[in-house]
Amino acid sequence: MSISVNALTPDVDAMLAGLRRWVECESPTFDRAAVNRMMTLASEDLAAMGASVERVEGPAGLGDCIRASFPHPRAGEPGILVMAHLDTVHPIGTLEKLPFRIDGGRCYGPGILDMKGGTFAALHAVTLLREAGIETALPVHVLLTSDEEIGSPGTRELIVAEAQRHKYILVPEPAIDGTGVVTGRYAIARFNLTAHGRPSHAGAALKAGRSAIREMARQILVIEDMTNDDCTFSVGVVQGGQWVNCVSTECRAEALSMAKRQADLDQGVTRIMELTRRDADGTGFTVERGVVRPVWEPDEGTMALYGLARTVAAELGFDLTHGSAGGGSDGNFTGARGIPTLDGLGLTGDGYHTLNEHIEIASLAQRARLVAGLLARLGTAN
Repeated sequence: MSISVNALTPDVDAMLAGLRRWVECESPTFDRAAVNRMMTLASEDLAAMGASVERVEGPAGLGDCIRASFPHPRAGEPGILVMAHLDTVHPIGTLEKLPFRIDGGRCYGPGILDMKGGTFAALHAVTLLREAGIETALPVHVLLTSDEEIGSPGTRELIVAEAQRHKYILVPEPAIDGTGVVTGRYAIARFNLTAHGRPSHAGAALKAGRSAIREMARQILVIEDMTNDDCTFSVGVVQGGQWVNCVSTECRAEALSMAKRQADLDQGVTRIMELTRRDADGTGFTVERGVVRPVWEPDEGTMALYGLARTVAAELGFDLTHGSAGGGSDGNFTGARGIPTLDGLGLTGDGYHTLNEHIEIASLAQRARLVAGLLARLGTAN
């Protein structure tokens, strides 16, 4: 690397202006048109940076994905993949409650921390290197996906196929423990729950029916009480009933389970699946497995990648810590396959998935420099 990372000079005001465009382009996962608008915006920015951009048709009913590559003498060879998602959990209209705003050293907005801010900073790192006249030893590619917030059910094959073409994976999800990065993630499983009831008129013949909503409420308590130190369970989505004067015949819900070790998750899966029960009259409760993210435990390749990042961070004046994180990411897929993966390279902040989501503005420059240092040194003698 022919220049110190401290000599790289991110224009934070310009970064905030660019990031504002991204944040104000709301992109909840289930709104295909909204996600596609965000993908178009990101594509335009990547093209303006000199990247070759390919639009990939998204999963059924969901938004498209983006593959991009920057010009390089070794184009086509295995290189570095910056992998991120641009869908968010915030529905259209969240900007009315959580507008893009700067308050002291913080900047607020839906999806700004998870993970538009980190993605924007990681891509800006490429611009910093270009402006400094530094060519990376390895080609740099980008993959932006559209369904990470629901477990990546439709993009997992794309993610794995793209990742296997590269030597290193960088994931700009939010930092942990302040400025720390992620070198492993817990195993995660999702479940689709259905309570089956028997209909009746809620006023004239209440006792003739069996409420699916009541059964679901009972089972939610059972499921969440299964949580222990090794494996957690939570129910985050419930939908049931249509008419208040009818005893509900069906109630649906979604549950999430998380464990530090795959064996603990496997045991948890067995326990929740055993709740399935159907009576002769058709009433009862069923559990179906949904999306699963494998446990990712750090290996030699990931730790070597972390070691290089820590060296770059030291030059920037801070100690880069690391650890495993509970929230899943697409890094689960790549790390679990043994591809050196460094996650949590995104911004410092708090409140993601809430109406208090914000970043620490100072982390924009810090993370852009950190990623730039990694991009410049990977594939060299370091």
